[in-house]
Amino acid sequence: MASNLVARLFKNSKIAIYNKNQTTHWLKPMTSLSALTLPDHTQLPDSDGTFVKNWQEHPQSILLTDSIKLVLEELHPDSQYCIGQDSGIYWRLTDPPEKGAEAPDWFYVPNVPPTLNGKMRRSYVLWKEYVAPLIVIEFVSGDGSEERDNTPPSQGEGGNVGKFWVYEQAIRVPYYGIYEVAKAQVQVYHLVDNTYELMQPNERGYYPIVPMGVELGIWQGFYQNAELPWLRWWDAQGNLLLTGEERAVIERERAEVERQKRERIVEKLRSLSAEQLNALGIDPEMLD
Repeated sequence: MASNLVARLFKNSKIAIYNKNQTTHWLKPMTSLSALTLPDHTQLPDSDGTFVKNWQEHPQSILLTDSIKLVLEELHPDSQYCIGQDSGIYWRLTDPPEKGAEAPDWFYVPNVPPTLNGKMRRSYVLWKEYVAPLIVIEFVSGDGSEERDNTPPSQGEGGNVGKFWVYEQAIRVPYYGIYEVAKAQVQVYHLVDNTYELMQPNERGYYPIVPMGVELGIWQGFYQNAELPWLRWWDAQGNLLLTGEERAVIERERAEVERQKRERIVEKLRSLSAEQLNALGIDPEMLD
């Protein structure tokens, strides 16, 4: 079954292999055998050795993941999806291997298993999984030129390829979000006829991600001990999607309101005489 799937997916396909100096590249026909023997996530580096560029990246990724969880559980009752946070997406074979990967700050892939052979992925390898992310999001720390770099392989100095080009032409991600943290601005591109088109925000100032039934936008508020602009999700009706902690706080507040309401009712009943309580069908001893 697996060999038939590989043969079907890679029939007449080719794979790019880049030499160590990244100055030349060539294409080799892909066969079912070569597809099966290509390295998987356990054999490829899971880090390029760079450090996180700003302190907001980590909590921002957690916020996006936590608040979208209930939506994804509804979309995938079989739990067949995965989320990557600053994780590599391998899209070409290179030497060294990490030159053939992009590491979006956040991405979501539908209809794939959450784990592979009972283990968390070290990276997402396109030639093993065949499903492109539905959305990738980059958090800008510089001037945004890296995230908008459209340089193709044929023009890249030293074999470097632009991030924008990779997402648009190589991986073909349907939605690409660029969040400029310092400016508190987000741009979202939608892949239409194999070309990214810059989306316009709706009347609420958000960007609909239609296949997910959600909208993406900027929210000013307090999260993880910081009052900042944050990139967040809303549902299609414009309701903010809450984190687990936010939902718990609301539930505690609701429970406290109900408790106080019951106490006020009990106090009012205690002010009544036994005859009045009996007339209401209330046992006075139940109020003790």
